Amino acid sequence: MISKQEELKDRIKAKQRELESRYNELKADSRSEARDERDRVRSRLDELQETIKDGWDNLSDRVAAKLNDWLDRK
Repeated sequence: MISKQEELKDRIKAKQRELESRYNELKADSRSEARDERDRVRSRLDELQETIKDGWDNLSDRVAAKLNDWLDRK
């Protein structure tokens, strides 16, 4: 049976791959709207990296809640 932490990690990794893919698409687009969206995507990816900087093994309830909030944002 998969634990809540493993399930959260899987959801985070899937969203991270989705955002990284979108970021790479936007890098090729020179329109200002694309640059703005690219900056927003990069900011979300940076925020994720900052949140999980201590690794998945040291995931507190507070960090898990923050990650769930991160997933819920569009």
